Amino acid sequence: MDNHYNNIKLLIENNIVETKKNEISSNTHTLMTYFNVGREIVEAQGGEARAKYGDSLIKEYSKKLTEEYGKGYTVSNLKRMRSLYLCFQKGATVSHQLSWSHYCLILPIKNESKRNYYINLAIDNNLGVRDLRKEIKNNSYERLIGDKENIKLKYTNENYDKEISILDMIKDPILISMGNKKIDKLSEKALKKYILENIEKVLLELGVGFSFVGSEKKIKVGNNYRFIDLVFFNIELNCYVLIELKINKLDIRDIGQLEFYVRYYDDNIKKDFHNTTIGIIICKKNDKNISKYNNPNIVVSSYKLLE
Repeated sequence: MDNHYNNIKLLIENNIVETKKNEISSNTHTLMTYFNVGREIVEAQGGEARAKYGDSLIKEYSKKLTEEYGKGYTVSNLKRMRSLYLCFQKGATVSHQLSWSHYCLILPIKNESKRNYYINLAIDNNLGVRDLRKEIKNNSYERLIGDKENIKLKYTNENYDKEISILDMIKDPILISMGNKKIDKLSEKALKKYILENIEKVLLELGVGFSFVGSEKKIKVGNNYRFIDLVFFNIELNCYVLIELKINKLDIRDIGQLEFYVRYYDDNIKKDFHNTTIGIIICKKNDKNISKYNNPNIVVSSYKLLE
């Protein structure tokens, strides 16, 4: 057998020894082993350009490795190891905060920005494999409102210096799973109640860094009281985020109402070291003829109820 195969054997045998010695670092060592196995496969196939074509060598390696080391070295898995190397060979680092099972979900994604988004999402929210699979199935990336074409890895890129904005987090539509509840006739009060009961799931839809402050937050305007549907603080953006829920199509009065609340918070609640307050309208249907004229600090998104 060729030198590349012998190198792969050494990598696997070393990984077996090292992971037995230290279970805590076993994931890190295993990922680096698979990365290096992928490199050996690419080099054995004649480099990246040729590695994309013809898998007879992988089939040969798979048969031999399975005979010697058991399951785990199927043709599909060796192809994934090759993909791991091809995806991360040019400067980006494999994140050891994710498992090989996470990468098995992410590696088939060809778009680099999309792949980076799901890696960031999984790490930011400590997602298990099941939750990550759900996010991919629900097209979390495709529903992003902001720029989807230049997403970089946050945790493995020393040059990452992008200032995150609310548009990098918010999706349209925002998915709200109602379980077995009836969703044909839903009041704003009932929608708000369900969001509060399932706040962790809703926060994942909103983005990263949200801390819940309260619902029906009371503010005094002259001799009258007003109530803001939901108030959050976002530690990534360093600002308050006010959310108004509307079960109908967006109306221009909805924007005016939320703009007033945002100005009130900026004048009376936020501290000098906080950034400008952001308002989000979550409505049944967005009217872009209205929302395109928004104040930059007001974001409009629709919601979609799921059974």
